[in-house]
Amino acid sequence: MCWYCGLPVTDAEPIGRSMRCQNCGKDLRVCKHCRFFAPGSRGDCRETSAEKQTDKERSNFCDWFSLDVKFRSLAPEMSDEKEKANVSRTALESLFS
Repeated sequence: MCWYCGLPVTDAEPIGRSMRCQNCGKDLRVCKHCRFFAPGSRGDCRETSAEKQTDKERSNFCDWFSLDVKFRSLAPEMSDEKEKANVSRTALESLFS
């Protein structure tokens, strides 16, 4: 879902730099949507090789961007088991960040 308005992100990955939310028009390829986004860590990012982005709500060119599973709209073909595995993996990764 969009970090700003909450509308599910249904666009297929990869999320391009010019892609915007269909509802509010905010950028989608932003730090706040990335699985590496971690407020309070160095540069607010768990990826140590990523360049620092000053505006976390504006589109950027970060090579490490990957849409966080919590923002992804689940496709009908995604099973409950796969969804649980993705959520579990994200929770596990956050323990070590």
